[in-house]
Amino acid sequence: MRAQSAAAPEFPAAKRPDFKIMQPEITRTGALIHELPKGLPKSTQSLCPECVKVISALIFEEKGKVIMEKTCSEHGYFRDIISSDVQLYLKMEQWQFGDNRGVANPAIVNAQNCPTDCGLCSIHHSHTVLANIDLTNRCNLTCPVCFANANTAGYLYEPDVATIRKMLQTLRDEKPVAGRVVQFSGGEPTVHPNFFEICAMARDMGFTHVQAATNGILMSDLDFAMKAAENGLQNIYLQFDGVTDDIYLKIRGQALLETKLRAIENCRKAGIKICLVPTIVKGVNDHQIGDIVRVALKNIDTVTSISFQPVAFTGRINRKELEEKRFTLADLAHSVSDQTGITEVHRDYFPLSFVAPFSRLISAIRGEEVPTLTCHTNCALGTYLFVNEHTGEAVPVTRFIDVGGMMQDLDELARKLSKSRIKFLSKLKALDSLRRYYRADQAPSGLTFPKFLQTLQGMTDKKYGRNGHDGKFTFRTLLVAGMHFMDSYNYDVERVKRCVIHYAAPNGKIYPFCAYNAGPEFRHKIEKKFSVPLEKPLHATKGAAPAIKIGGGCND
Repeated sequence: MRAQSAAAPEFPAAKRPDFKIMQPEITRTGALIHELPKGLPKSTQSLCPECVKVISALIFEEKGKVIMEKTCSEHGYFRDIISSDVQLYLKMEQWQFGDNRGVANPAIVNAQNCPTDCGLCSIHHSHTVLANIDLTNRCNLTCPVCFANANTAGYLYEPDVATIRKMLQTLRDEKPVAGRVVQFSGGEPTVHPNFFEICAMARDMGFTHVQAATNGILMSDLDFAMKAAENGLQNIYLQFDGVTDDIYLKIRGQALLETKLRAIENCRKAGIKICLVPTIVKGVNDHQIGDIVRVALKNIDTVTSISFQPVAFTGRINRKELEEKRFTLADLAHSVSDQTGITEVHRDYFPLSFVAPFSRLISAIRGEEVPTLTCHTNCALGTYLFVNEHTGEAVPVTRFIDVGGMMQDLDELARKLSKSRIKFLSKLKALDSLRRYYRADQAPSGLTFPKFLQTLQGMTDKKYGRNGHDGKFTFRTLLVAGMHFMDSYNYDVERVKRCVIHYAAPNGKIYPFCAYNAGPEFRHKIEKKFSVPLEKPLHATKGAAPAIKIGGGCND
């Protein structure tokens, strides 16, 4: 791979002055939608880390960083770093393309308060894009950063197949966009006694994307991986925290690198695609971020993405320690750039919600709504690398495509197309309109404009993706992204309202990720209600477990 030269074209960094975003005024059930506040300083609603009461918070710039401060009348003053780079933070805000309108059949119709009135509720702005279903809280590891295993919780949560079918059906019944992407999580989902049956059930119920968030231990057995693929498992979110075993000893309690590499090889043989998921702990493994990117590029035939996840602080932590250990998405973008030389922070990174116009265009062409990423601009950021699999050359899409101009035109075209009956001609116009944003002299070798269009098609239609046409229809791409799940210190209610990653629960409700795992923590209430007491510790793979005084999420 090679770093790009400074001579790459500078595309416009902001929206056109006359560009108008598609901002709805009400949800599908009539609740008011307030446009995402932009700029600094600004006020929002947050939580007290002690009592979890909703309190006011101020977000402002200080010495090039973005800070949140808040005061609870009972527990005092709290302060946290939201972003270590104010310039990048403000850029992310500029590339939001408006909210969505939530779901037409919320479980909580007359909701008043976020995040406590939940399930999804009538004031939620987004629909489900990625759904999680926890199959169990059992695990074959004892990670120091995890709070969600059965031995720690003191109870066993493991829904049976009939209950899981109901949870899947709740997602499929979501309107107007039925759930299509499901991720089985835990605990370690692969240890569920009916794992294969559950994967096949999801496939047969119409989920177009079936994946599992896994530590890879069972996937390191080839027979297991092959059987999982035969039963409909298409992707795994592979826990991958580093490239040396000292990292795994600190974070996971045992040496696991060879296990991870065998899992990658077995997924290659089974035709399962991989998203590497590193939990990043500042001062522990943030120095190996570039090495993780290089592992992904080396395995570009089977690794499609990396989702870096800065660790969340689930327990009490003093202000000094919080400031020292907080790792923001801006820190991640800088680390990737500094450690690989491939990306440039302020040019190549955009928020996850940046791609919403593309989904809206597809919806207009098909005449039906499709999953649309309308999350908060501080939830996730990333860039796409286009990779020549023969030479290893990796080039951010932002170097050869004016993605800002393209997305503005696609958003405007989607509006026109939604009112037009000439779908096919409009589709041709949409494809042709992209050509003027393409810079052939900056593209990676082997990538032509027609191949670029085919790659876009493959991203939205699995028939043309990596598993279709023997993987030759599309150019290799690697999504390098970071998603920072909230804890009570950096909680922002505006993020929860726009969350697109949800949990389906046995009580028939659907919860935003950061309401399920942080803040009100619906997870504990639900698991306790649908669990059995743990009479004795469950067997887990043994290994040294040095303490890290932080808590990780359930899929860390």
